[in-house]
Amino acid sequence: MPRWAFTPDDEQHMRRALALAARGQGSVEPNPMVGCVIVRGNRVVGEGYHRRFGGPHAEVHALRGAGRLAKGATAYVTLEPCCHFGKTPPCTQALIAAGISRVIVATPDPFPKVAGRGLRQLKAAGLEVAVGLGEADAVELNQPYLKLQRQGRPWVILKWAQSIDGKIATRSGDSQWISGERSRALAHRIRGRVDAVIVGVGTALADDPLLTCRHGRPRRTATRIVIDPQLRLPLRSRLVRTARTVPTMVVANQRSACGPAARRLARAGVEVLGVPATRSRLDLGCLLDELGRRRMTNVMVEGGGQTLGRFYDAGLADEAIIFVAPRLIGGATATAPLAGLGPATMKDLHRPGRTTITRAGDDLIYTLRLGPARRGAAHMAKV
Repeated sequence: MPRWAFTPDDEQHMRRALALAARGQGSVEPNPMVGCVIVRGNRVVGEGYHRRFGGPHAEVHALRGAGRLAKGATAYVTLEPCCHFGKTPPCTQALIAAGISRVIVATPDPFPKVAGRGLRQLKAAGLEVAVGLGEADAVELNQPYLKLQRQGRPWVILKWAQSIDGKIATRSGDSQWISGERSRALAHRIRGRVDAVIVGVGTALADDPLLTCRHGRPRRTATRIVIDPQLRLPLRSRLVRTARTVPTMVVANQRSACGPAARRLARAGVEVLGVPATRSRLDLGCLLDELGRRRMTNVMVEGGGQTLGRFYDAGLADEAIIFVAPRLIGGATATAPLAGLGPATMKDLHRPGRTTITRAGDDLIYTLRLGPARRGAAHMAKV
């Protein structure tokens, strides 16, 4: 495919397509977020984005807006158009039938039924096709989708709120509330776009949380997952008592998953998943493989410190969202957010990725992309 000398106008239209694509976050998964802008001459005649899983794709929305003006126009698309029949017809055929003359694509789609076939189909029909404009931003936008396609595992987000001196609770375990109201509302909205929220049984016992989105309108209902090797979660907990209305899973060792406690939880509506374990340490990689088979795209680990630390130690985390409140807690025994083993030396730290800092009221929010851990930092993926 040719790599044209893209103009500033081309770049502007692709930026708009990327901004449109991002609107689908939380609504389209396990599909990718995709945006499309159609331009004839110097005029935008149609635009759209993939709005919901199973619904029309971005190109279809944009073509509907353009109508007859699509003939001879250029389509800017953030991901390679699909060329197969799935829940919707192929977008390549829609672009061809509408008379589009040029298609500029940010990045190819690794999905096996597309994977370059869409680009070749457009070119075979006589359309000019170019790839690579805005590619880095398009890849960044769809990292969870791309990971699911390539590794068969969901994108793992670590999330916690801490004081400025790095504590997530006082020495007595009290943590309500470290962050402010705006931060907590934002954290709930993140829950409302992920496929699962994961906590350790210690957090479930100490806080008796609901782990639901209670601010704003959720785009999806997250499955609540408790890492509980010995099935200590009580039937009277709020998680169990609401399991028939909100999907709830408890992850245990394989022996516990076949015992009487598992049967009691199952009768209450809780799914009990048994995974391999060594010395009561569960294989988290096996859990992520199972969530990937269920086409979960984003999962969020909320605590406590041991669970967060073990995902981090095992090199299984892709992103961290950290709410830092301008408060001091102190105390040698106060809980730290990553209470696993940790790397032995600074050279073993995760490679730094993209970092952004935003504000919510008085709190600062750090969003870190976690590169792969250096050799020696990623220990066995077990808790």
